[in-house]
Amino acid sequence: MYLARGSNDDPYVWLWVLGALALYALISYGLAYRARSRRGSAHPAHDALHDLKDREDPQPPENRFFSRLIMLGGAGLTGLVAYLTSGALRVLTVGLTVVLAVAVWAYYDHRTQTRAAAQR
Repeated sequence: MYLARGSNDDPYVWLWVLGALALYALISYGLAYRARSRRGSAHPAHDALHDLKDREDPQPPENRFFSRLIMLGGAGLTGLVAYLTSGALRVLTVGLTVVLAVAVWAYYDHRTQTRAAAQR
């Protein structure tokens, strides 16, 4: 009997993925909170939380393409850094690369989302 197995080099790969998604949500919330507080909102934390929930409007195709390109480029760069390093250096460099890539991705999505919202 054969068992289906994937590459199991790093058993914590799902934790890295979930951490990156949580970091994206946290950075997106921080950017929305900052934008709401600068606009003089009475409840910037509450409004920022609703802004994240109301992001269900689809992006224009060119914005979605560049957002996915940033996401995949960051993932590729993170994979390359993980491949080229080992030990404690790997954890440090992959962590920094993930934070940088997710911050760029969240910032791009925030900037394009606020431009679309301003045009309405």
